[in-house]
Amino acid sequence: MQRRNFIATTAAAIPTIAFGRDLNFQESRTDHGFVVKANESRFKETTLLFGGTSPNDIKVSGKDTDGQLSLFEYTGNVPGGPPLHIHPKQDEIFFIVEGDYTFKVGDELYKLTKGDTIFLPRKVPHTFAQTSERGKMFFMFQPSGKMEDYFRKLATFKGQPTPEEGAKVFADHEMIVVGPPLEFQKQ
Repeated sequence: MQRRNFIATTAAAIPTIAFGRDLNFQESRTDHGFVVKANESRFKETTLLFGGTSPNDIKVSGKDTDGQLSLFEYTGNVPGGPPLHIHPKQDEIFFIVEGDYTFKVGDELYKLTKGDTIFLPRKVPHTFAQTSERGKMFFMFQPSGKMEDYFRKLATFKGQPTPEEGAKVFADHEMIVVGPPLEFQKQ
């Protein structure tokens, strides 16, 4: 390869290397605004967690954002929460609409209630527990990753999965279980 061709080829590749994609790449995302009504899901599907009693609705899908963001609305009808885990590739943000929650992020514990927001950085072990009988929150993942499929898979269980089943579902969706759920007292 001649020096001039090498320099031109290398210069053309810099945006791909620097930004992780070709600048001519056409994103697959919606180009229209949309509304998802209260107590509805983006695709008219609701996934159920914790034995099928707590609806989890997709409000904004990774399909809408080229995988950059997904937003969920969770209505907790059962206290508790997931095991301590890590998202190696995603940040999470939770906004509490109703109820009381305890979050563990790294070694820190946080008590949250209506109106509070918490940021959970990727690669940091975290979990939460709903400590009130009822709760509601919005939460988002950035980027979306495999989280929509994770909740769909979790919804196929008739009850709470065993720790082994749960760890496999986590691993299949790019999460790592690193400890048990939070122990808490109902408020």
